[in-house]
Amino acid sequence: MKFFKKLQNRLKKTQETFVNRVDTLFKGKKTVDDELFDEMEAILIQSDLGVTPALDIVEDMRKQARERKVREPGQLLELFKEEILHLLEGSEKTYAFSSSPFVFFVIGVNGVGKTTTIGKLGWQYVQEGKRVMIVAGDTFRAAAVEQLQIWAERAGCTFFSKPMNTDPSAVIYEALQKADKEGFDCVLVDTAGRLHTRGNLLDELKKMNRVAKKVIPDAPHEVVIVLDASTGQNALAQVKTFHEHLPLTGMVITKLDGTSKGGIAVSLYHDYNIPISHIGIGEEVEDLREFSAKDFVEALFLPDENKTAEKQQADSST
Repeated sequence: MKFFKKLQNRLKKTQETFVNRVDTLFKGKKTVDDELFDEMEAILIQSDLGVTPALDIVEDMRKQARERKVREPGQLLELFKEEILHLLEGSEKTYAFSSSPFVFFVIGVNGVGKTTTIGKLGWQYVQEGKRVMIVAGDTFRAAAVEQLQIWAERAGCTFFSKPMNTDPSAVIYEALQKADKEGFDCVLVDTAGRLHTRGNLLDELKKMNRVAKKVIPDAPHEVVIVLDASTGQNALAQVKTFHEHLPLTGMVITKLDGTSKGGIAVSLYHDYNIPISHIGIGEEVEDLREFSAKDFVEALFLPDENKTAEKQQADSST
């Protein structure tokens, strides 16, 4: 319950620009008609939900409203909630450690929270009793290696790195050999914060993938992309390019606590059908949590208790 309340609080900006605007639209209308749905469509597109998901939601709501004979606009909010939950159906993912060592490649552009995500994941797995190695595969930025080492130490993970500008694939090769020989349960590999428009760096990712398989044939077991929710539709472009070069198996969406663009989670899953394993709603290690579609939608649609109390007080004084 404590985490749910925190989630609701962190999603307030998204709720205000996404759910509340739609709710205000419904409350301001007297009839369920094409004009209402056209205005709703515009709101959804503007809120970074994405054009295609917005069109799909509105079209399905038109159909559902006809079939259920909905006459009052106020009744549409619950239908809207059902649509969002339906779009996120099947979006959750839990990583099953089916091999030992279980290898993650964690990818994403600079600034999305990739390093902190690796540290928080490592901390969580250590709490579960797993031996975790964090590998500094970004050998081109000293600051990235130093930050990763700090997180590894904080999380209680073994840290593996090589001198700056070492071939990242060579780092992966040695790290996986060590992890396999010494019986580690989990290996979290940080990759360079490569821009998704840089072809040579993306090719390097594919090379790292090939090299990993020379040590552990079915590695990497998961290829996880970290995305900053505040970048909105740009996150879709990142997923598209990375997925074409190295098929993604999971997404982590960070910085939901500081953005009004949390609807991008719906758009990402709708467009790519890649499950969301975790969401980040703060700086503490506990603020990276496994994604629950039900909790996410409930937090978005649950009325703000403070605003509800203020409204009730205002109503009683008139």
